[in-house]
Amino acid sequence: MDCFQNSVHKGHRYKMHGSSGGGFCDCGDLEAWKTGPCCSQHDPGTSVAMETDDCVLEAELLERAQILFQVLLQYFTDLMVWEEEDELPEEMKNGMEEDTYYCVLYNDEQHSYDHVIYTLQRAISCDHNEAHTHTALIDKEGRRAVRRGTQRSCQQAKDLIRSTAEQITQQPLRVEILHSALMARQTFALRLGPWFQQIIGYSVGFRQVFCQVALEASADGDKPCLISTLMLHDSRLYKGARKVIHEMIFCSLLMETEYKRQFAMKFTEHYKQLQKDFISDDHERNISVTALSVQIFTVPTLARQLIEEGSVIKVIIDTVMEMLREHLDSNQRFHFQGYNSDKFFRVQVIFHDLRYILISRPAVWTEQLRGKFLEGFSVFLGLLNCMQGMEEVKRQFGQHIEVEPEWEAGFSIQIQLRHILSMFQDWCSSDERVLLLAFQECHRALLRCTNQPFHSEPTDSYMCKHILHSRPYKVSQEPVSIHLPISRLLAGLYVLLCQTGAVTYLPDFVDPEHLDFCAFAEHSLRCVVLVAQVAAEMWRRNGLSLVSQVYYYQDVKCRDEMFDKDAIMLQIAASKMDPNHFIMLVLLRFELFEVFNGNCSSKDQDLLKQWNRLTEEMLYLLIIIIGERYVPGISIVTKEDVTMREVIHLLCIEPMAHSSLVKGLPENESHETGLESVISKVATFKKPGVSGHGLYELKKECLKEFNPFFYHYTKSQHSKAEDAQKKRRAQEGLDKALRPPVPPPFCPAFSNIVWLLSCDVFIHVLRRVLQRAVEERSSLWSEAMIQRALHLLGQALIEEKTQLEASNVEEVTFDFSHKARTIGSDHNKSLFHFLSKMKTLPSLEAQKDMINWLLQMFEIVKCLREKSSPTALCEVDHAKPEESVQDRKRKAEAAKLHRQKIMAQMSAMQKNFIETHKMLYDNVPESGGQGESSTSMESNAMELGERRVAVGPQQGVCPADWEALTCILCQEEQEVQAQAPAMVLTACVQRSTVLTQYRGRTLSTKESSYPLFMPPDLAVGTHTGSCGHVMHATCWQKYFEAVQNTTRNRLHAEMIIDLENGEYMCPLCKSLCNTVVPLIPMQLNKLNYESAELVGQVLTLPRWIQIVLARIKGLRAAQEADSGSETAKEETGFFEDGQTDFRSILSFGVQPPPKYSSSITDMLVVCATTVHRVGLQTAPNEVCPHVPVMTWNTCAYTIQATDNMLQEEGKALFGSLQNRQLAGLKAVVQFSAVQRLKSSQTIIQKHFRDMLAALLPLPNAEETPSILEIDYFHFLVGLVLSIPALYQEENVDLQPSAISTAYNHLHLVHLVTMAHILQVLLSSQDSSAMMAVMAGGEEEEEARAAAALYSTLSQHIEGLRASVTGSMIAERVKRGVLPFLRCAALFFNCLTGVPPPEELSSTAESSESLLPYLCSYLALPCNLFQLFQDHRDTVTPLIQRWCGNGAISKVLKGEMSTVRYPRNRNRLINLPEDYSILLNQASHFKCPKSSDDERKHPTLCLFCGTMLCSQSPCCQVQLDGEEVGACTAHAATCGAGVGMFLRVRECEIVLMASRTRGSTYPAPYLDDYGETDPQLGRGNPLHLCPERYRKLHQLWQQHCILEEIARSLEVHNVMFAFEWQML
Repeated sequence: MDCFQNSVHKGHRYKMHGSSGGGFCDCGDLEAWKTGPCCSQHDPGTSVAMETDDCVLEAELLERAQILFQVLLQYFTDLMVWEEEDELPEEMKNGMEEDTYYCVLYNDEQHSYDHVIYTLQRAISCDHNEAHTHTALIDKEGRRAVRRGTQRSCQQAKDLIRSTAEQITQQPLRVEILHSALMARQTFALRLGPWFQQIIGYSVGFRQVFCQVALEASADGDKPCLISTLMLHDSRLYKGARKVIHEMIFCSLLMETEYKRQFAMKFTEHYKQLQKDFISDDHERNISVTALSVQIFTVPTLARQLIEEGSVIKVIIDTVMEMLREHLDSNQRFHFQGYNSDKFFRVQVIFHDLRYILISRPAVWTEQLRGKFLEGFSVFLGLLNCMQGMEEVKRQFGQHIEVEPEWEAGFSIQIQLRHILSMFQDWCSSDERVLLLAFQECHRALLRCTNQPFHSEPTDSYMCKHILHSRPYKVSQEPVSIHLPISRLLAGLYVLLCQTGAVTYLPDFVDPEHLDFCAFAEHSLRCVVLVAQVAAEMWRRNGLSLVSQVYYYQDVKCRDEMFDKDAIMLQIAASKMDPNHFIMLVLLRFELFEVFNGNCSSKDQDLLKQWNRLTEEMLYLLIIIIGERYVPGISIVTKEDVTMREVIHLLCIEPMAHSSLVKGLPENESHETGLESVISKVATFKKPGVSGHGLYELKKECLKEFNPFFYHYTKSQHSKAEDAQKKRRAQEGLDKALRPPVPPPFCPAFSNIVWLLSCDVFIHVLRRVLQRAVEERSSLWSEAMIQRALHLLGQALIEEKTQLEASNVEEVTFDFSHKARTIGSDHNKSLFHFLSKMKTLPSLEAQKDMINWLLQMFEIVKCLREKSSPTALCEVDHAKPEESVQDRKRKAEAAKLHRQKIMAQMSAMQKNFIETHKMLYDNVPESGGQGESSTSMESNAMELGERRVAVGPQQGVCPADWEALTCILCQEEQEVQAQAPAMVLTACVQRSTVLTQYRGRTLSTKESSYPLFMPPDLAVGTHTGSCGHVMHATCWQKYFEAVQNTTRNRLHAEMIIDLENGEYMCPLCKSLCNTVVPLIPMQLNKLNYESAELVGQVLTLPRWIQIVLARIKGLRAAQEADSGSETAKEETGFFEDGQTDFRSILSFGVQPPPKYSSSITDMLVVCATTVHRVGLQTAPNEVCPHVPVMTWNTCAYTIQATDNMLQEEGKALFGSLQNRQLAGLKAVVQFSAVQRLKSSQTIIQKHFRDMLAALLPLPNAEETPSILEIDYFHFLVGLVLSIPALYQEENVDLQPSAISTAYNHLHLVHLVTMAHILQVLLSSQDSSAMMAVMAGGEEEEEARAAAALYSTLSQHIEGLRASVTGSMIAERVKRGVLPFLRCAALFFNCLTGVPPPEELSSTAESSESLLPYLCSYLALPCNLFQLFQDHRDTVTPLIQRWCGNGAISKVLKGEMSTVRYPRNRNRLINLPEDYSILLNQASHFKCPKSSDDERKHPTLCLFCGTMLCSQSPCCQVQLDGEEVGACTAHAATCGAGVGMFLRVRECEIVLMASRTRGSTYPAPYLDDYGETDPQLGRGNPLHLCPERYRKLHQLWQQHCILEEIARSLEVHNVMFAFEWQML
């Protein structure tokens, strides 16, 4: 990959594919590249050129190397091929003292992991982990010693292993007992392999010496050389030994040109034996020595040499024949019934080698090359001879076939031979003599074939005064085969003869008397008739096997060497035969001769349908033979023209993606379709959006090439294309006639085909078809038949018109129009007469436009023959569309006037009704009253606008609460009221790390003050999201019970929803949910602003603190008194005056809490329990003291995630959320506020006391975290939602009044904001954070206040930087505190319902400019430092207390890390634009826990960028007592169980939500055609699509990964569960 990245080919078209590796880099190989053989690093002109020059060793060193290599390689070979189990070679027996043995278990591909593990557990009494380790090593290395001991104990283990394995499968495991000395020496010998590689890597000279030793013939002439010995024993070696030997061959013999040639000759010499061994082996080909063929046979010069000197073509084909000989029947034709599929697959692999040999045709031919190639070609014809006529079928009568005959094997070979056949023809076409000799050989082979012979004597058939002398053969009664490779090869060679002009020399090679193309076309015609009869459902009783064969016969995978060649063979016959005789022969084979001769009639409707369908197929065949000329050699066209026509017809069906076009086009031997060279000429590309793929649309100028009866259309494609083109023409105001396109002229050798269109029998056939329609004998014709007949008429008229325009009238003998008018005209039964009558038939209304066009064509041809001007007629023809457009416009105008007239009438009737029933309208208010009400509403809105404050005594009024909502299940409306039955929102609670500042950290209730105090890094949060759909609580409960009952019986239901954890799918949008959030009506407590102002004069911040502390002290004393414990003596703090009564807090206003219906309180418990269970990953426990805390935390975290999403997308803080998103957020906040009513008030009072202790000095308070260790928004939410519990009195349920609540909120916001400002200042003391801020034009007052605060801090903290200006401090604080204020504004908006200032709903405002509006909304001064000035006496002791915490000094000294503000917004990692860079990174990836070089599955975490080794036993870990894969373990810490991974080699995203659930997702990489490429199936260069990557980012940021997985699993029916936990 490094060489490719630094080569000129990086910018070229290339393909990417995943493989198991092997081989070596082609950089520097001149034969592997047409241009740019070297990368920039290894170019000979650079300083780091590749080492290719010969390195001459000193004579002494050379001699020593030869001796050493000879001894060691001989030693290595002897031990590798040693087959005696319990003893060593004689020369190695010295020192054998220990008499111990090993029971060695070998790898095979027939037993699964589980089978081997089970067997080992039973046989050697080991546990599962040990058995798993043994099995993994056996699979990787090929063998493993599982027992060490005496020979007897090892024999017992061997017998037990074999017997246990045979109980599971019929195949026993391979087990051997090896002497310990033999095992040790083999292990040592195996290590010589890497040593050899290391030594020969030092010098080219060493490599050459090694090659000489390896290829040197043995002293004993009967023995092969050492490398041959190793190759011939390859199939008997275990996997580890094979790998070492193959790597030695790669780095030595294949690196030297001369020795590579010698090795190739040895390989070819042993080729047959090596393939036999491979076929009997059970290991995959990538670890077989036969896989080296690709390294040898694909080198062009080496391939030529092997053909000339090693007869490699003959060797390969002889090998195939020997392997398939067992499948020959008595007629020497293949019959694959009951074949072994695995063995057959291995035999097919040999065809790849033949393709490699032929992949590059020679530019220069030698006599030796000609001779050897033709020898191989002759042998190849022998193989085809065994396929000619194989697996013939005979129509089944009476009853259905009992056993479906085998057919897949024959087509598998046909698919393998497809490219080989075309490559042989390509080689032949490059040399005229070879082509002629090949045709001669093929002709002889065809004459020798005896498949499906005639069994009757020739007879005479009469039609239209013409006599055909032929042998009868009925496809419906005689055997017929679809396999005719020799006939088709002959057709292909004949076309090449015509294309090259060598056909003129053909009589010198083949006797013209023996060139009976009528006989040659016989089998092709039978095959076409078979297909037609299958379409006519005459072969229904022969089962699906025949239907499948017909499908593949015409499919793109096979058609170019099957159906297309049959069409060519019929075209050859048509060009050589009398046209009348040819059509008569076609009618005979279609069994329609008597039907068209008028000697056959029937009342059997099924038989009539068969005749109609056969007639359709016969006419279609004539259309193909006459019209399909886009074959080089048949007409003067190029391969590019052929591809262009294919593309045009595919795009006539519908706009298509590039991949769809590629699938519809045939590939050549290099897997190229030629699409790229033509697509820009015929189509325009439309780029894709965020989803979908790019589409190609056909250019208008190419539509004239459309042929509705294009011979590569399937039945469905034909219908789609016809409908699409008719619809297009209708939209353009044109007629619906789908005219035949003007075809290119035939080459001289095929020019006689056009006479089919004017012969007597052709005219007769068309007359009979049209006559049936005119006489309206409905059972004897079909619209498809008429459509084909009209198309043939069009072809004939276009042909005549073309000839008349190209030549003088006197020279044109093609007289179709004359015959069409005259033949049968005596009795008004001419073709032209029938056509004229059809124009008025209502049953052929759909063909009316086509008939009109044909009649016009008749007139045009007539004018051309009479030499009169057809322009007037043409003008009429061209004017017709314009007239139709004018006509449509006129009709549209008339329709418009008609609509206006009706509307006027309705208006008049309405006025009349009002006047008639005037009394009904007397009580309706006039428009003036409505205007007054709207004015009052505007004034109210203005009044509200004046008080757009959500906190404090100036708090505005909530304009409205929930509207009347409709249940999505029962469709009933209901208002949200406290005493009404509960309405709920579907919701999903999940743990999240979207906002984390320290990825990989986990939170635990045992280790810290969490969950009461959320750390500022937001390591793991609890997010509650909702799709916003509303249900009655009772409806939801019924639905949930029904889901549980129906889902339990569903296959793999646990992969979609986890019933145990309360999951279900939203009934409407199918979002994944696991709880419901009850809708709580908002308390509309309108403030008395005068009273609030009076209270404010008393309830200042110091006084409020005294009252709250006194209340806390009193409640605590009362609780201790109730519990009977002694009250500890408390010191008086600096905020306590000792005189404030603990009930003073009640004097500022209390009220009874709202009463909610039982269903609402039940839903409160349901939701709170789910949040607690999911957030803390604990068992459900509704009385746990952490339940209320977790509801506050999920409220805060959800708001923070929402704000993060809005900032990421650049949206306004308010007004940007969809109504359903806003409803979900509002419901969560209201639920969190009310949940305290279902919890113990004592516990909530304790939580408030513990939280407040982090701000205020509470006596006997437990140790609290420092101000740098708290997330202050979570802190604010917790305080605001828990403070109402302070108002609870014994036996009396109370809550603060609106005024008390306003002041509570105001002082809490002020206190927390000041603490957060200090947090921002202290956490940004590093120089980079402070200096990065520009002091830009701030007010002096703000700067002075900031400097004063900083000075105050400096008095209490050592280590603060001195060189910081006030403006820098102010700017830093404003930027740092902005996210907190944004979240607070969202929170209070959802809590109080007070609308925000309009500026906060505008996206035009920058983030910094929003600060004054946020401060105004939260009742904060615009100069935030003014808080410290206004409350100096109160805050100064607090600052001293806050700064006295030891954590702050540690942060300032750099001993402890902290979060910087504003926090970094997390994004998915940056991916490279070019996917090949990622592949290169993956190729360098080394598993951290494995030292082998086996192919891994490198998987990239998109959250943090870690590369992981997935789906590999080496990286499995224990997680909560369960074995899981690397990705699952990583997701548990990195994403709180949620993961998003890119599998690099597979080019797909994997989404994970838990250990048991995941799904794949398209990667954000697209090719140049706007398509993704999972599994790198197409292999096109891929580039990052920013829009799709952004969509993935949003999927994560919006917490929709779980939802996407559930939807994906719901859509894709999972038959076999994937073990996601092992990923």
